Amino acid sequence: MTRQLAFISANSGLEPRRRDRHCLTYHCAADGRILEMTQTTNRFFDEIGRLMNDAAGAAQGVKREVDTVVRNQAEKILRDLDVVKREEFEAVKEMARLAREENEALKARIAALEAKLGISPTAPDTGSLKTG
Repeated sequence: MTRQLAFISANSGLEPRRRDRHCLTYHCAADGRILEMTQTTNRFFDEIGRLMNDAAGAAQGVKREVDTVVRNQAEKILRDLDVVKREEFEAVKEMARLAREENEALKARIAALEAKLGISPTAPDTGSLKTG
């Protein structure tokens, strides 16, 4: 309430004169008027405000509980479906990339050896084993 008093007196030229439990009286320095502002304390509105605060807190708690239950159920379903995790997928993807690179390097070595031996890369493989 003191913040409101400071705001009123600073912005409107009103100075507080008398303050009791139910009424605030202000004196206007500019024109000499006296203004009274009634101040009511109503338990009903206080209780409604308290009830709304409690309801908001309870709603946040329920939201956290629902989020936790949904997350746990989703994880259980994914485990039951045997879905691969992202980390495992990335590891296998990296292994496949390395295997492709190694395969390309080996193909290049085989082509170089075949060229050195004078073997045509498109010739059928007769093999060195004799079958009888």
